[in-house]
Amino acid sequence: MESKRQLKYSKLIQKELGDIFQRESRSLIGNAMVTVTRVQMSPDLSVAKVYLSFLNADNQVLFDKINSAKKSIRGGLGKRIGKSVRITPEIAFFLDESAAYAQHMDGVISKLDIPEASDEDEDDEEEEEA
Repeated sequence: MESKRQLKYSKLIQKELGDIFQRESRSLIGNAMVTVTRVQMSPDLSVAKVYLSFLNADNQVLFDKINSAKKSIRGGLGKRIGKSVRITPEIAFFLDESAAYAQHMDGVISKLDIPEASDEDEDDEEEEEA
């Protein structure tokens, strides 16, 4: 379980990285929308695991671009949070696959062939409850 300090730092980094991707990284990400879905801090606050989700982009290509620009992104982050933290944490980017997984599960559930309950089954259930 993360401490209050880790949670505070993770929320700060999540907010600032979101701003960086929205405002300052248009040349890097183009028209894609990058969402910082989650940030996990190490106990010593030296490493931030950043989970990213993408819209309107090829996930792997954009992820590779962002990963190669990690140094400049960390520099921008350091300029923004430098007054409130002692050291700017190292950043480790990860793809957040939860949205794709949720979409996959919606598809699986919609393809299930679940028969409708008949009127007799509903009457039996009502009598058992009474």
